[in-house]
Amino acid sequence: MAANAGAGGKTVKLAERRVFSQSFKPLYNEGMGLVEQAAEYLDGEGRVAAKKLSRLGATLYAAESMRLTTRLMQVASWLLLQRAANSGEMTRDQVASEKAKVRLDTASAHDDAAGWNELPGSFIDLVQRSLRLQALVRRMDEEVYGGGESMSHDVGRRSNPVSDQITLLNTAFARG
Repeated sequence: MAANAGAGGKTVKLAERRVFSQSFKPLYNEGMGLVEQAAEYLDGEGRVAAKKLSRLGATLYAAESMRLTTRLMQVASWLLLQRAANSGEMTRDQVASEKAKVRLDTASAHDDAAGWNELPGSFIDLVQRSLRLQALVRRMDEEVYGGGESMSHDVGRRSNPVSDQITLLNTAFARG
């Protein structure tokens, strides 16, 4: 989404303005808050609820929990990189290079998947909220950095995604 800046004819990217300004903080807080809520749920109430599911429901819950965790880690990594750019800890070019490791395309099972109707409502709510947040971040990423970079990252090279994530988080936190 872009808006014409007026007489100068310069185009202002609204997503870029949001990402690189103080209005980024609410998005950052929402994302990190969702990460925390998901972790608390999966370690507490979710663990108890999962034990009550049928074998099919438990399998779907386990798979979807992994997807949820992966999705939120990727979104958190993107948010941390943007925060590092906002605070001057990383240049925009450094962020663009590091964010190539971030994948904003973690899919989810759908409500027509076998066993979906068994999943706890609180869990489904977390999944849906994470998908909405991922979609928002993905749109912002595409507008600010250009389309496709983080989604098509080195398809031929399959490194260890956990290792890549740890490296990315270390990079974001190493400046502090």
